[in-house]
Amino acid sequence: MPNNFLPINRGTYGFSFQELHQERIVGIYSIGWEKQTNYSYNWNGLYRNESDVIVFQYTLQGIGEITVKNKTRRLEPGDAFFIKIPSDHCYRLPEYSDEWEFVFITLSGKEAIRCYETITKDFGHTLQFELYDSPVIHIFDILEKVSSDQINDSYETASFAFTFLMKLQQYFYNTKNNKKIPEPIAKALLFMKSEYANPSLSLDEIVEASGLSKYYFTRLFNKTINITPMKYLTKIRIDNSIELLKNKDLTVEEIALKVGFINGNYFNKVFRSSTGLSAGKYRNNKLLISVDRLITD
Repeated sequence: MPNNFLPINRGTYGFSFQELHQERIVGIYSIGWEKQTNYSYNWNGLYRNESDVIVFQYTLQGIGEITVKNKTRRLEPGDAFFIKIPSDHCYRLPEYSDEWEFVFITLSGKEAIRCYETITKDFGHTLQFELYDSPVIHIFDILEKVSSDQINDSYETASFAFTFLMKLQQYFYNTKNNKKIPEPIAKALLFMKSEYANPSLSLDEIVEASGLSKYYFTRLFNKTINITPMKYLTKIRIDNSIELLKNKDLTVEEIALKVGFINGNYFNKVFRSSTGLSAGKYRNNKLLISVDRLITD
């Protein structure tokens, strides 16, 4: 498993909200990261208490198995299944496998069912993804937030669920814009997103995370992301500073240090270059729309 995901706590998290948008649109029923080593792990889709729930489960390590309408398929790392409860299916840890490690998300709501029916009609119930493809990464993003108590209401939960469905559909249907990110670049992106608060983070460390030579990495990164690695790192820091600027209890100097700048003066210089305003003026400008991320050149 990539080290980038290790800080996330393994476990299963359930949600129970009564708001109507959970049924009309989409909501998260449960999400988790599990490793199964007990052969009693065996779920039959015709004998479960849930109803009108969609399950997406992605294999990280080991081997699982799923049977859908009498057709059995091994699930190896990179394999996922997409099924509805109730339906004629069964997934399990088979006796020839020592373990099955996976992440999963289960969804409810009419939009979840519509998306499920569209994708399975065109692509079937067993799907393949790279670990760094956007639908899988989004599950880890949700897990990171829920395991650190950052998701608190049904509206936020529904937003994450809907985004997952859109990423799935984009992955399968929007091939023009769904440019595959090479795995070394994806590793570097994840490394930067986890280490951006370190003011001494260097290009050499980012290159090392990718596993490529410095020359090849910089060329491939520019070709894939369209900016240099260090400019991308700056964008991550500015994006996170915009979120922190909503907290009036933090000074600009404190925010600068939290997002990886060496001091407030340099942070203000970079922030003004990106937004046209100093961080202080941006925070106090009532005419600006409050955003969580700013898209810049």
